[in-house]
Amino acid sequence: MVQQRFPSFDGGRSGRRFVITLSAGTVIGFLTACLLFSSAGEISNIFTRIPGSSALIRDPHHYSELEPEVGPDVEVKFHSDNEDFHKGEDKVAQVLAKKVRVLCWIMTGPKNHQSKARHVKATWGKRCNILLFMSSAEDLSLPTVVLPVKEGRDNLWAKTKEAFKYAYEKYKDQVDWFMKADDDTYVVVENLRYMLSSYNPSMPLYFGCRFKPFVKQGYMSGGAGYVVSKEGLRKFVTEGLPDKTKCRADNGGAEDVEMGKCLEKIGVRAMDTRDSHGRGRFFPFVPEHHLIPNHVDKNFWYWKYIYYDTKDGLDCCSDSAISFHYVSPNMMYVLEYLIYHLRPYGINHGLKNPLPEMPSTLTEY
Repeated sequence: MVQQRFPSFDGGRSGRRFVITLSAGTVIGFLTACLLFSSAGEISNIFTRIPGSSALIRDPHHYSELEPEVGPDVEVKFHSDNEDFHKGEDKVAQVLAKKVRVLCWIMTGPKNHQSKARHVKATWGKRCNILLFMSSAEDLSLPTVVLPVKEGRDNLWAKTKEAFKYAYEKYKDQVDWFMKADDDTYVVVENLRYMLSSYNPSMPLYFGCRFKPFVKQGYMSGGAGYVVSKEGLRKFVTEGLPDKTKCRADNGGAEDVEMGKCLEKIGVRAMDTRDSHGRGRFFPFVPEHHLIPNHVDKNFWYWKYIYYDTKDGLDCCSDSAISFHYVSPNMMYVLEYLIYHLRPYGINHGLKNPLPEMPSTLTEY
């Protein structure tokens, strides 16, 4: 005879386990929901909703990455830092560095000093004639210039005004051009100098990735970095900043737009930075987003903002490209290797016009 088995009575232990499991699930669900709402809040600060639509577009003036990446926590050294692997290759660049003197100032903040800014210093920043890190806190390892401005997106315009004013007043006799870049922008400084070598810094000029809304002559993307001539910056500091009808006096507004409005009002000319083939040199995104066809939806804000007819794919970018934005700390070193150290065997990149003649008259652009 087969004995029939029934569930035994466990004194309520099963019931208690059920209650505990249910409670734990509820707590975990609540915490997850809080995290999601918090993330949604952060995302809502970075993205803007299209009127009449549920679609989100990235705010073109937002100073942050959606997914911050941590860079190497040890010093990265390339072979040429200690050995002469590429000795003699940069003779032309060295000559040009003495003729086209560029100050680069980096927009950064205390939380980014070690996570981002130090990687700029370790890579492309060292090629600027003068490199400054503009912040609100002291960091002797960079070092930083401590500006009397609070951190935060709402203070970027104020920070930009103070940074350019400081750079001009302290270094106007040592450099010809002044470049602003973010701490997640990568710049090929040699290509910047090559482009600028055809222009006269004694003229009021302004270069970068040119966008068309808000300003009649267009304005330059802050993230891609922009460059102002010595004369252009003189006018900004002495004519623009003191006059609130020309330059916005408070802290608010998008930094790059306000800069564009101000420079237009004081007669600083926005220049075309494309090469002879019509390809861009300054870029507001990482190379992948510009080089891969249809990577970015054609309804994306970039295609509505860009001043010139622009292609994506391999025809997007000049062989003498200058800058890319939203570059992670790790990618800084990848670009450093690919640009300055990798050499395809048997290929010699000749220079058709290694040292352009410097403009000699004040009427030349």
